Amino acid sequence: MMRIIITMCAALALTVGSAQAADEWGIEGEKKDRFEAKVVDVLCELAGDCPAECGKGTRQLGLLKDDGTLVLAIKNNFPFTGATRDLQHFCGQRVVADGLSIENRGSKFFTVQFVKPLPEGKWQRANRWVETWAEENGVAADSKKAQRWFRNDPTVAEIQKREGGLLGIPGLKAE
Repeated sequence: MMRIIITMCAALALTVGSAQAADEWGIEGEKKDRFEAKVVDVLCELAGDCPAECGKGTRQLGLLKDDGTLVLAIKNNFPFTGATRDLQHFCGQRVVADGLSIENRGSKFFTVQFVKPLPEGKWQRANRWVETWAEENGVAADSKKAQRWFRNDPTVAEIQKREGGLLGIPGLKAE
C-alpha cells in the first residue's frame, strides 16, 4: 500500500511540475501552444544589430525555435504592452514558452502566458508589465496610477507633448 501511495505522489509531482498551460481566450483561430526556444533580440536576428543584453529592455524580443523559426511574442494582459519585460531576464537563454498561437486571416501571433527556463526551471507567469513599470516609476503596483500606466507614463507624456493629441496621434483629444 505504501508503495502505491509513493508512486501516486511521485506521479502527481511530475504532473504538477509540467502541467502549466495557457488560458484560452475564445479567439477564432487560437490554439494552445508550447515549444522550446532561445530568447533573442529580434533586430539582432534580422539585421545583425546586437547590443549587449538584448538592448536591456529597449528592444523587441522574440523566440528562436530550433528549426530557425523566429516567433514574435506579444502580450495582451495590458493595452499596448509587449512581452519584452517578461522575457528580458531570459535574454540568450533557452526556455519553454507556453501560450496561444493565433492565426486569423493570414496573421499569426504567439501570446506568451508562461515561461520556464531550461533545463529545470520553474514556470513563471508572463505578467510582469505593470509590476516592472511601477518599480521603474516609484509607485505601488496595485495603485490606480500603475493600473492606468498609459495615462501616467513619462514616455507617453513626452510623445503627447512633442506630437500633440492623444497618444501622439494628431487630432485626437484626451478624454
